[in-house]
Amino acid sequence: MKLKIFAILMLTATACNQKTVSIVPGTQAKNDTVAREKVTVFTTADSTQFRLTHTETLTFSPFGQPFENQPCVFVDPSKTFQTFVGIGGALTDASAETFAKLPPNKQQELLQAYFDEEKGIGYTVARANINSCDFSSDMYTYVSEGDWELRTFNIAHDERFKIPFIKKAMAAADGKLDFFVSPWSPPAWMKDNNSMLQGGKLKPEFYDSWANYYVKFIQAYEKLGIPVWGLSVQNEPMAKQTWESCIYTAQEETDFIKNHLGPTLEKNGLSDKKLIAWDHNRDLLYQRASTYLSDPEAAKYIWGIGFHWYEIWNGGRQYENVKRVTEAFPGKNLLLTEACNYPFSWATFNDWAWGEQYGENMIHDFNNGAVAWTDWNILLDETGGPNHVRNFCFAPVHAKTQEGTLHYMNSYFYIGHFSKFIRPGARRIVSSSSRAQLLTTAFLNPDGSIAVVVMNPTREKIGYRMYLAGQAVETVSLPHSIATLLF
Repeated sequence: MKLKIFAILMLTATACNQKTVSIVPGTQAKNDTVAREKVTVFTTADSTQFRLTHTETLTFSPFGQPFENQPCVFVDPSKTFQTFVGIGGALTDASAETFAKLPPNKQQELLQAYFDEEKGIGYTVARANINSCDFSSDMYTYVSEGDWELRTFNIAHDERFKIPFIKKAMAAADGKLDFFVSPWSPPAWMKDNNSMLQGGKLKPEFYDSWANYYVKFIQAYEKLGIPVWGLSVQNEPMAKQTWESCIYTAQEETDFIKNHLGPTLEKNGLSDKKLIAWDHNRDLLYQRASTYLSDPEAAKYIWGIGFHWYEIWNGGRQYENVKRVTEAFPGKNLLLTEACNYPFSWATFNDWAWGEQYGENMIHDFNNGAVAWTDWNILLDETGGPNHVRNFCFAPVHAKTQEGTLHYMNSYFYIGHFSKFIRPGARRIVSSSSRAQLLTTAFLNPDGSIAVVVMNPTREKIGYRMYLAGQAVETVSLPHSIATLLF
């Protein structure tokens, strides 16, 4: 019997060498009563063959008041919250260069696996770097030394690998890809440390020139047929890194936005681009957001506040800070703009914890108000690179370029439990668990379907009921598993 292409590619590519069946997209039930609704369950679980696998179909039935010792998930679509924008990953130089080394059939496999809603996991957001970043093979900018008027600006560097890759990703997503861009550092001569590395600050005399640099970049990409949805001001503006970096205090970033970048975008007809501030960890998220957004002259230019997950290295995840910003500034959007696991090692490639980190973070971030979630590199090679400063990391998919093969981490499937079934324009609804061992979030899609994600990070098998309007279905959450219930 012929399997669908995606089933074949996952059978051959997954590093776990476990069977994956074809993913069947959910459809909205036509029945007009909850009691007759069919619930389709898709599961990914450790120590099983399940990888986004359709594992069962359930039917709602009447159930009374749950007992105190009965694990339950309660779903209430009558209470709606933020509007979902999308999920995706970064199309870096490293991803593009690795992609170019793959044979054509594997290139097509990767594009389908990420961007095809039916046969893949349906990414709808993408990010790329302005100038070089750590995940570039070389350091580069788009202008000649000292050219503050930007007369020499050109993006020829990107036309070899990155631009063709981005175009193919957009085509694979059927044009439905919100593409945003971020700088890691201005050119060295614009900075007070005369280096693109090791932090440093943008010299005040180049504020306007640097603001125009974003405009030149956006215009150049759009001239080549790549629409730019948004941009962030600066990647990790409080990090002095061994790679490309640039420091702004909260007030410095606020002043740059209101006096230079915002007005420059507006003057050039680019005020529709979604401007994202901060773009760093959750630890300082409230302090930074409150500084920008308490200044009305800066706030008027800011669409949203971006954040990363790396504050874990300072003691643990600080999910509540996302909620604090949502509560204080309900008119602004929050989105995770970067996340990855590292250091890279083939020895730990199959550790189940990698995927669970994604599931836990995504559930908490969405429940606390995030509208979008963007992973870091979508593809890296067998070294966890290329990377010109050797801080190698994991991506959901790795290529062994000399063999021409693709290898899927469990993180790819964990992300897919959200990105495949929660579609742009969805509204988050209530999904409340009676057990701390069951993490959950839920969304009401534009087509009327409901996607409920339930994650079990424990070693225990947990039977539970999912309730909706007095009806329920009964199922089991497997140890170290994530499931999407679609109806």
